[in-house]
Amino acid sequence: MKRLSLVLLVVMLSFNSCTVKFNGASIPPNMKTISIPFFENNAQLVVPTLSQSFTEDLKTRIRTQTSLSLTQQGDADAVMEGRITGYDVSQVSTTDNRQLTQGTSRLTITVAVKYTNNLNPKQSFEESFTRFKNFVLNGANYQSLEPQLIKDINVMLTEDIFNRAFAQW
Repeated sequence: MKRLSLVLLVVMLSFNSCTVKFNGASIPPNMKTISIPFFENNAQLVVPTLSQSFTEDLKTRIRTQTSLSLTQQGDADAVMEGRITGYDVSQVSTTDNRQLTQGTSRLTITVAVKYTNNLNPKQSFEESFTRFKNFVLNGANYQSLEPQLIKDINVMLTEDIFNRAFAQW
């Protein structure tokens, strides 16, 4: 019994000294600030609210998943900037349980991102991220579905961008 107690104590002390991050972020301890300027919409099809909602969703993701403070570009330890380069609605045919689903459409959004790590330039990158969501109108009009589709795609895009910048697995 004493031996089991000793083993449990050692295990508990071992875990007590570990730090586990469930969001997967590995941000250097000396990085304190980040700047995220407005992402302009340069896509051929422009949705007036897309730039604002994407920029705010990205800021919210970083604000809630890190201890970084948002600041102006000149003062920041890192800068994440870019533009929306694609917004496309297209018709697709998908197979669901070996049956063709007709009337399926796809919203695709592409964002070009430049991440500059002023503390460690080797971790900087510049690349495009694309995500899509399939939908069926089922009697609804596209304008009624569009805000939720954009929200869902923004979640996927901000996750991809966040992981690329901060999840150094």
